[in-house]
Amino acid sequence: MSIRHYNPRRNRRGGISSRAKSFLSLLLALTILLQISYPLVDGEVLRLVTIATVYFGAAAMSLHSLFAYGVRYASTYMALTLVFALSIEQIGMRTSWPFGSYVYDASLGYQIFGVPLVVPFAWLMIAHPVLIVARRITQNWTFLYGGILMMAWDFFLDPQMVTAQRWSWTFTGAHVPFESDIPMSNAFGWLFAGMGLIALLHICLPRERRKASANFSAVDVFLAWTLFAGIVGNIFFFHRPGVALLGGSIFGAALAPYVFSRWLGRP
Repeated sequence: MSIRHYNPRRNRRGGISSRAKSFLSLLLALTILLQISYPLVDGEVLRLVTIATVYFGAAAMSLHSLFAYGVRYASTYMALTLVFALSIEQIGMRTSWPFGSYVYDASLGYQIFGVPLVVPFAWLMIAHPVLIVARRITQNWTFLYGGILMMAWDFFLDPQMVTAQRWSWTFTGAHVPFESDIPMSNAFGWLFAGMGLIALLHICLPRERRKASANFSAVDVFLAWTLFAGIVGNIFFFHRPGVALLGGSIFGAALAPYVFSRWLGRP
């Protein structure tokens, strides 16, 4: 008589199709290539590159959300993020809360009551990867972790856009370290607004991935590139070492637990 050992099948997820993977990779590659070209062009080309970078980045991260979590996650994510971003920007434009007093330039294209359409899509581009990081690192403080990451990302974004005159601030008082044209209220505003958005997404969006789902490689590449480009670009191309130090320190420190978690292979 023989004894057969029974090994239960593991609940393994299959990957997405090669065509879907290629399309996602193409969108991500175009986003990165557009960002690489940013310091190399100027004038009208620079304006178009700025806008295109956001739309391609938002498309890449939204597509990843679809491939990884399904239609319900992706549609809810896009709707909540765009509505939240447009609403908080409208409030900010009219009341100076929570970011401070600012105004957008017409060069960013079509506006909805003073807020360029591309701006909510910038939120859409970053919120999905931030939510993935925050959920992986903590369960009880997801909103706070996400808010810190959103604030750190804006430490890279705001100096670049203010220098290019895509928007401008009016304020007296404390300013962001190394950036005298940006009020400190903007950092606190991004922390507060980021916490609100990530809390809303965390509550409303499912955590379970599809059985045939995309892995997190696209998110990892996007976040790693954001950190790398923010540091290298500000040091070597924009000549703002202080911005590289501030944004790189906070964004890098917040990403470090996620990197170690991915490296160690924790599910």
